Amino acid sequence: MNTSRRSFLKVAGLSAFALSSGMASLAGTAGAARAQIAPGRYEKGEHALTAKRWAMVIDTRLFRGPEDYEPLIEACHKVHNVPHIPGNQDIKWFWLDKYDHVFPDDMNAHINDKTRQASYPLLCNHCTNPPCVRVCPTQATYRMEDGIVAMDYHRCIGCRFCMAGCPYGARSFNFVDPRKYLSDPVPNPTFPTRMIGVVEKCTFCAERLAAGQIPACVEAAGGKILFGDLEDPNSTVRQALAANYSIRRKPNLGTQPGVYYLI
Repeated sequence: MNTSRRSFLKVAGLSAFALSSGMASLAGTAGAARAQIAPGRYEKGEHALTAKRWAMVIDTRLFRGPEDYEPLIEACHKVHNVPHIPGNQDIKWFWLDKYDHVFPDDMNAHINDKTRQASYPLLCNHCTNPPCVRVCPTQATYRMEDGIVAMDYHRCIGCRFCMAGCPYGARSFNFVDPRKYLSDPVPNPTFPTRMIGVVEKCTFCAERLAAGQIPACVEAAGGKILFGDLEDPNSTVRQALAANYSIRRKPNLGTQPGVYYLI
């Protein structure tokens, strides 16, 4: 058995034991074993899109209602083979919710009714300080150099520590086999399907960026969602943020989300 495999099994065993016993003393040992496992990576093509810090700006003022978001949700889920599972087992990468749930920290009790009653899109925030990465025992979830919080489904052991660590509810767990709810052939044969017992979420379309394509939801939005380098003062996202009032979800937590909303 090679070192990487041995380290992985060691971490998996420790994680399962910690989950059942709640022993915080294992954190140091698990961390040491985890350090021996290198995180995953995306192979970038010749025309890959690159940035120092990818960020998204959603101009909610340009969306009339939930129906305007449906093409974006459909595009995201089709590209990533996200199934629709009836009941409370549904998997979500891009979804909608009301103002009070999306921005619970807003202290303005007198905001206009149109803003408060509207639906807002939700996805992984790809935080600068992602708590989900810190708690993952196997580095199945990891932060890339360009700020994207990515997933390696083969390393996910289903402990769901990342779900507990994420304050935005951006992750879904496959309690049932998602492949049973996909068409045959699947919508996108080039993107891997997942299996029962793993967590999944939005990845800012890292695989598309590596191939020189913008995220599927951005492409479907037709200019209503901007995507670019937050570290570049000349990028469209920086220009939009400089010219408009924007908010992020739960800013008081210090996670520094990479998704901004123009309200």
